[in-house]
Amino acid sequence: MKNMFVYGTLRKGEGNAHYLKEATRLAEQCWTNGELYDTGYGYPAVKQSRSSRVYGELYTVTDLELRQIDQLEGFREGRENNLYERVEQMVYTDKGPVTAYVYIAGQSNLLNNRIPDGDWKEYRLLNKQRGTVLYFAYGSCMDHKRFIEKGVDHYFQNMVGVGVLDNYSLRFTRKSKVDGMGRADIVEESGQVEGKVFEIPVEALKNYLYQREGAPNAYRATFVTIKLNGKDTQAITFTVKNKNEETAPPADYEDEILSGAKGYLSEDYIMKLKAHMDGLKG
Repeated sequence: MKNMFVYGTLRKGEGNAHYLKEATRLAEQCWTNGELYDTGYGYPAVKQSRSSRVYGELYTVTDLELRQIDQLEGFREGRENNLYERVEQMVYTDKGPVTAYVYIAGQSNLLNNRIPDGDWKEYRLLNKQRGTVLYFAYGSCMDHKRFIEKGVDHYFQNMVGVGVLDNYSLRFTRKSKVDGMGRADIVEESGQVEGKVFEIPVEALKNYLYQREGAPNAYRATFVTIKLNGKDTQAITFTVKNKNEETAPPADYEDEILSGAKGYLSEDYIMKLKAHMDGLKG
């Protein structure tokens, strides 16, 4: 078995994801160093660089799966002028770094349009002029009051249900520069996170949520697989870009989370969440 980092059409929900349908996914949230480019052919390419990040997913693959993906990527060992080259480099996950295969551009004509935030799925979504996306709110964004105060509640009228995010925990890894206290995050580890799921127009991301979350610097937009009405569904959410040790949240922020959760999320989850926040107060 080999580790493989994928960042484009092999990711979940993308056109070539079927190549990995039998593979074991080790991480849904991870990154490696590099620069991401839109090739102009409907798929991205990476240029090696230590100054920026490329986001994707991490899998273990069999020799057969590796050979099939080599063929897809136009790579053959020892051949000159491959479309992509397969290299090994460090991939960073919430559980720690691992070494994995990464396909990088083998030909310079693939490096056409730089994608500065380093996420192919986010880039494609934001390039849509119209349409909607499912948004998973797990922290203070569950409290509708703030939407009303900011005059953006019209974006969040269609709540389609409660989503359950397996193999994640809600943590407070963002230390606010305003008060030095914690803000909510999801960390990929053993656990479960509940949240409200809204169907929102793509413009709500551009016109409000990115500014609110300080994306892409404080938080970054990312994709998670939630259970919604009994089915696995992809949704966009925001996670802390550079995680710190947990810090207790301020009282008003805690109240927003609990107020937004009440009457929607399960009582058991709310009790555990409150106990966790109380435990951070020392």
